[in-house]
Amino acid sequence: MRTLAKQHETGVEEYDRLFGQETHDNRILFELSIVAVFQAGLGWKTAASKIPVFRQVFADFDYQQVAGFDEPEFEALLQNPQMIRNPRKIQAIIMNARAIYRLQPEFKDFADYLWHFSEQQTWMMAVPAGAPLNQQSSFGTVVAKDMKKRGFKFLGPTTVQLLLLASGIIQRQETDEA
Repeated sequence: MRTLAKQHETGVEEYDRLFGQETHDNRILFELSIVAVFQAGLGWKTAASKIPVFRQVFADFDYQQVAGFDEPEFEALLQNPQMIRNPRKIQAIIMNARAIYRLQPEFKDFADYLWHFSEQQTWMMAVPAGAPLNQQSSFGTVVAKDMKKRGFKFLGPTTVQLLLLASGIIQRQETDEA
């Protein structure tokens, strides 16, 4: 039990350390997208606590390997007692890895794809002080619609908004206005 508590703590600390840091690292972006998918309906701490497990079962966040997952790997994930065993979300991760893989040759990689929406620059989002992190933006909605069109699953406007914030593509700028 002690090991699970330590794993939980490690995942939350890692996500907290990564959140909001500008990254162009494909493995980190895939990791953040996995947390975004699993946090839907559960909360970020629950999903982030599973990062050590996700790292193990999702090939150290190598989307090219995950894109090759088939029925045996899917079944193994469903049977893993340390996993969040939601079949729709697990299937979404595999489908998202395949969608990332299909971005080429139009985009160099996943980072190039995500950052192209902001022309490779951080997008500043003015929000009232104390506004919730999952507050949607037109920017996040545009990215979510494009991702859906390209076959990404479980990444709607709210989860994409959180992914963009987590990866530093969007930076929140709090204002005094309500």
